[in-house]
Amino acid sequence: MSLSGRTDGHFVVLSLMMVGLIGTCVYGENDGVSVGAPMVETEQEALYSAIQGFVGKWWNGSDLYPDPCGWTPIQGVSCDVFNGFWYVTDLGIGQIHDNSYPCAQNLEFRPQLFQLQHLKSLTVFNCIISPSQGLISIQSANWDAFSSTIESMEFRSNPGLTGHIPSSFGNLKKLQSLVLIDNGLSGGLPANIGNLTVLKRLVMSGNLFTGKIPESYGDLSELLIMDLSRNSLSGSLPLTFGGLTSVLKLDLSKNQIEGEIPSEISNLKNLTLLDLSNNKISGGLTFASQEMSSLEELILSSNPISGDLVNFNWNNVHRLMVLDLSNMSLTGAVPESILSLKNLRFLGLNDNKLLGNLSSRLANLSNLTALYVNGNNLNGELKFPKEFYIKMGRRFGAWNNSNLCFPIAKSYVSVRPIGVKVCHE
Repeated sequence: MSLSGRTDGHFVVLSLMMVGLIGTCVYGENDGVSVGAPMVETEQEALYSAIQGFVGKWWNGSDLYPDPCGWTPIQGVSCDVFNGFWYVTDLGIGQIHDNSYPCAQNLEFRPQLFQLQHLKSLTVFNCIISPSQGLISIQSANWDAFSSTIESMEFRSNPGLTGHIPSSFGNLKKLQSLVLIDNGLSGGLPANIGNLTVLKRLVMSGNLFTGKIPESYGDLSELLIMDLSRNSLSGSLPLTFGGLTSVLKLDLSKNQIEGEIPSEISNLKNLTLLDLSNNKISGGLTFASQEMSSLEELILSSNPISGDLVNFNWNNVHRLMVLDLSNMSLTGAVPESILSLKNLRFLGLNDNKLLGNLSSRLANLSNLTALYVNGNNLNGELKFPKEFYIKMGRRFGAWNNSNLCFPIAKSYVSVRPIGVKVCHE
């Protein structure tokens, strides 16, 4: 519950938004001093060298951009005034604008990057494209230099960026957003990320991470988004996740996580999205031991969870809009207690081992626009009103239930569900 924007293009570019700060003193002691404010020479030289490390030695910043925070701004660079001088606060390297510079084949994180004294945000987007550029790692860089300034770091769509997450990331005490999406990073997740007490967004999806999720991640009490999806993480869900009391979206899908869903998950009163799909989770549906009043999307599909739907307390998740429990080896009947989900729009129960009749009262869920019960052992007649079939159209899936049938009538011929046989009189 993600979290996830991508752009196309043939060049690797140096870019973010071009920000004009002339006339605005954000941190200066005197309003108005930013007009014509100078830039500290060492800061300017560090900026030129840092950019050159990414785009190549051919790039001559002093000739192209003699006043990088003033009348010759650099795309991807934003500045603020501190004590009457311009300093770089945001640096973006990435494929955002079509007319920007390609990254060099032998790019490097130069030491000068870490001499930018007030850098708050660093973005590297679609820059390190292929391992054929050489193995490029972020491990050896001096990230501790940003320990008191950096608030946001994002490495997105850099498949040629390899190696482990530096343990020094855990020392960036002001970090509020750490985004590592679709890179070639591997190894375990550093436990000391749990020390980042002001972290609000932790997104590390689409890498090659392995091992267990550290229990310390449950200490991130201000976290709003956690997305560790599309990796190879294993082990069970930490019981400490009950401490993520501010989290809105928790996405751990497409990993190798096993064990039960701990009841501590129901402590997450602000949670709107829980996606644990495509893992190895088992143990039945037992986690909602108390009301999860904000939960809108519950996606548990493609797990060997097993068990039935009858004993789950649907009233504790009564605000659900999306419920995907497909391919979970569920048994038993589809209970009418699921009718308490008045806001439900999508219900996926397909590819299980469900038995019995399908209650026509499901048509009373006025917001429901997609219902999939295909691939089960349901039986009897489908007795939904004609209006229900018309509304659902192809979003009603009931095929591959060998003992389920449709009571054909002249007025119903046009709405017969795909793949459901006609009942014999």
